[in-house]
Amino acid sequence: MSNPTQTIFVVDDDEAMRDSMTWLLEGEGYRVACFDSAENFLKARRDDMRGCLVLDVRMPEMSGLELQEKLDALGSQLPVIFVTGHGDVPMAVSALQRGACDFIEKPFHNEDLLSRIQRALELDNQLSARRQRDGVISHRLDQLTQREREVMQLVVAGKLNKQIADELNISMKTVEAHRARVMEKMGVRTLAELVKAVMMVN
Repeated sequence: MSNPTQTIFVVDDDEAMRDSMTWLLEGEGYRVACFDSAENFLKARRDDMRGCLVLDVRMPEMSGLELQEKLDALGSQLPVIFVTGHGDVPMAVSALQRGACDFIEKPFHNEDLLSRIQRALELDNQLSARRQRDGVISHRLDQLTQREREVMQLVVAGKLNKQIADELNISMKTVEAHRARVMEKMGVRTLAELVKAVMMVN
């Protein structure tokens, strides 16, 4: 079962394929939204879409690969599963190298598609959790004063309090006070946690 906020977006110009996928996926309890072209999906696309994209490689006008390129340019993190016909495997491999999540060849077994979709939805959950975590860290960084940021960068670089005091031309006591406020504002208790938090958003 998918998270209630997740939708499986099916983009395929073949109506019979869209209908059979909708029947299969809704029967498994998934939310499904179908589009008959890459262009129509792009028109409906929003940054906050959650779930995964099941995308036909070969479509008239804009192909699945061209849609993937446009989504990459827009910063989309929606996992993509390509549906490929015979002879399209080299294209699918190229899509994987450019960041697609998976591909499946037609004709496929329903169980194979469902297992790939489940993996894609798990990846979507992981990416969503990472975006939320990074958002929290960025918000905390925004609360730091300019001086606190300077102290934090030097602490993370492994400098001792005395070295930081000399470099910034402030007293050791001031460094300790700034350091304590940085730890508090960043919601961390140890230097290791602070380093990890800073690395996550850099």
